[in-house]
Amino acid sequence: MFVLDGRLRNLPMSALYDGEQFLVENYSIALTPGLQLLEPRAIAEADFSVLTGGLSEARGGFSALPSVREEVERIVSAVPADLLLNETFTEENFKEQFDRSQFPIVHLATHGEFSSNAEDTFVLTWNDRINANELESLLQSETARGATVELLVLSACRTAAGDDRAALGLAGVAVRAGARSTVASLWYISDDATAVLMTEFYQQLA
Repeated sequence: MFVLDGRLRNLPMSALYDGEQFLVENYSIALTPGLQLLEPRAIAEADFSVLTGGLSEARGGFSALPSVREEVERIVSAVPADLLLNETFTEENFKEQFDRSQFPIVHLATHGEFSSNAEDTFVLTWNDRINANELESLLQSETARGATVELLVLSACRTAAGDDRAALGLAGVAVRAGARSTVASLWYISDDATAVLMTEFYQQLA
């Protein structure tokens, strides 16, 4: 368990290497923004369902992510999931689906950017952007209903990147809003490699 400060938050601890092995090969690695830890708890199999949003086509000045379609379709085949893809992945549809049902896992496969300004910190949807404040509000509303997002996966570029003032980016927003665990990327990531990684991730999780 790592509690990191400043620029260290942008370094992947899992990739620490001793000349023979990476740290992640021998240990389960987790980062936390503070020393207040949540009790480890497995997701109940009966409640295992995923709300999946994906954007594979070019939108809003961002390039296409063709492997996103493969990524989300593989997730749907591996675990129980509701899928919003491309034109169905709008901000309105996502909020409506989120409010209608309880999903312990939320997976967003799209472009994302981080800025010190919350309005410029967002994940991209078909017709709009879900910024940091909106995402935090959405997650807090779920907590207020007595439900908990156990895992938020932000399968997008640099969603955990940041600066010394708010270095956890969207991932930090999710943690503050009550999501028990968050998976997010520190740097730009390969579209093809992410599809392979996320497929294996959900197969192992299931």
